[in-house]
Amino acid sequence: MCGIYGFVSNEPLPAKTNKLRIMGNKLKHRGPDQEGEYIDSEIAMGIQRLSILDPDLGSQPIFSNNKLLVIVHNGEIYNYKSLRNKLESKGYNFKTNTDTEVIVNMYQDKGAKCLKDLNGMFAFAIYNIENKELFIARDRFGIKPLYYFKDKNKFIFSSELKGIQTCKDIELDLSFEAIDLYLSMEYVPAPFTIYKNIFKLEQGHYLHSQNGSFKKEKWYELSYQPKFNLSNENDYLEKLDYLIKESVQLRTISDVPLGAFLSGGIDSSIITSYLCSNNNNLNTFSIGFEDESFDESKYSRTVSQHLKTNHHEEIFSADRMAEMLPSIWDMMDEPFADTSLIPTYLLSSFTKQFVTVSISGDGGDEVFAGYPTYFAHKIAKWIPSWSVQSLQYVSTFLPVSFDNISFDFKVKQFCKGLSYTDYLRHQYWLGSFNHKQKETLYNPLFRDGVNRSNGLDQLLSTHMSNNDTENNWEKHLYQDMRFYLQDNMLVKVDRSSMAHSLEVRVPYLDHNIVEFMARVPSRLKYKGFESKYLLKKLARKYLPDEIVDRPKKGFGIPIAKWFCGPLKKEINEIITDPNSFINTYFNQNITSRLLDDHLTQKSDNRKLLWTLFVLENWIKNNNFMGSN
Repeated sequence: MCGIYGFVSNEPLPAKTNKLRIMGNKLKHRGPDQEGEYIDSEIAMGIQRLSILDPDLGSQPIFSNNKLLVIVHNGEIYNYKSLRNKLESKGYNFKTNTDTEVIVNMYQDKGAKCLKDLNGMFAFAIYNIENKELFIARDRFGIKPLYYFKDKNKFIFSSELKGIQTCKDIELDLSFEAIDLYLSMEYVPAPFTIYKNIFKLEQGHYLHSQNGSFKKEKWYELSYQPKFNLSNENDYLEKLDYLIKESVQLRTISDVPLGAFLSGGIDSSIITSYLCSNNNNLNTFSIGFEDESFDESKYSRTVSQHLKTNHHEEIFSADRMAEMLPSIWDMMDEPFADTSLIPTYLLSSFTKQFVTVSISGDGGDEVFAGYPTYFAHKIAKWIPSWSVQSLQYVSTFLPVSFDNISFDFKVKQFCKGLSYTDYLRHQYWLGSFNHKQKETLYNPLFRDGVNRSNGLDQLLSTHMSNNDTENNWEKHLYQDMRFYLQDNMLVKVDRSSMAHSLEVRVPYLDHNIVEFMARVPSRLKYKGFESKYLLKKLARKYLPDEIVDRPKKGFGIPIAKWFCGPLKKEINEIITDPNSFINTYFNQNITSRLLDDHLTQKSDNRKLLWTLFVLENWIKNNNFMGSN
């Protein structure tokens, strides 16, 4: 796991070297073990390496057998040994025991077609010294990040935005369209970033840059059709059992200590059970909370005792949150309002004290249909449009609770989404501000600066038109794979873990598992009232019933209560400051009402207030009021 970065430029070599090293210093946290660079008259590219495979000989950049290709690579290719054997049978020689050397020689052998042979998480850049072509690729599901800037004179890439931010020769103009999307989604979705002229390379895409030309191509698309038609449920279970077992085994390849995140939920618990079949001394890690409605620690301890792991636990409190927030703002490349980022940051911090690689259950909800929103869509289709307004009105009378995913919160969030088309509804259920709320929030200065052709409607219509799911709730699985997983869950894990030089591997996102589950009939994913039907049935083979049957909690924090306590002063200062960013561009009467209604427990505005709180702190931390 590493940080990669570079740029195409005709600047003098000393200037390139200095510029490249400044970029590298900003990404040092991603790879503190080794720094490498390649610089010639056309390009400069570098790496900050976290040594996982062949720590002694695996330094990057690495050259291909023909010496014409040079690579910098972030990620892991889990099937690299079998690919290496195939290359060796063709006469290729290897100087290291790394997956990186396999990639560059696979590219020499097959070009861009080699991407489909790679099983893993990756973002890499390969430069052809002879024809001056730069090839950059990102993995199927966007596990590893890649940002880029381009204009007619230059091209820059980096694993994090902060690498590109060091380049003083580009303008950083704030994108109002990105803020508009962020306020609804709680993150900025690919290909956009918070800046107008910097972009994310989307999952399953690659790009070419050569002699000033630029081309981006999609190399992977997840297909949900045709559905498998196996003879019985047991056949599906046996296949899934085999695929997860194989995926976990591949992800244990490491030359450094390895452990596992264990929340006590079904996803991480199943992964841990497979790990324990080959490891009698596994270290597991979890976060507990003082607030009982958010705390899952009793479940993680139950699983640890059942599987006999060496379990480590930290308690997340309001005091710990206050200590970490300055580091959190500094870590954020762009506004990101998923509150679970904060405990994930703490989890990564103390996990790194014991291991360098951790295995995670991330991706389980998107692959196996674990979110309650899928069931909510089943209900919504039976609600007549004429009754929506009445339901929304009645829901306002439910007493407000600040507990984790409380009943009133779920009902009110559900009712708010009913006014919209299904794709929009799904995003609003998961996110923060809906369209009506934003219309009242924006003042004319901001509203006039937003190009509505780049809004949420357009984004969804562009990216959801090609999905081949069944015309039911299952299409929202695809929606979550494209947006929520790529731009929220995986960003959270990557930034939190790499801030502490910790590599996190995600077995459920092995493409063999994802592709199998995509083509499993939807009735075996969310069966009746039961989410993750197939995975839960498999889990009973390995875990106690109390773990399989436990209610879903998620990984939230008691932010609703903290806005009335330890964060009350900070949020109040932002809301009452006439010079704050949000009061410059948004309606202060609306933001004040959101806070007042929350403090008096008239309504639960945790999501809305946190989204604004994060935005304001990101702006301040970057000393940037921005322009449209």
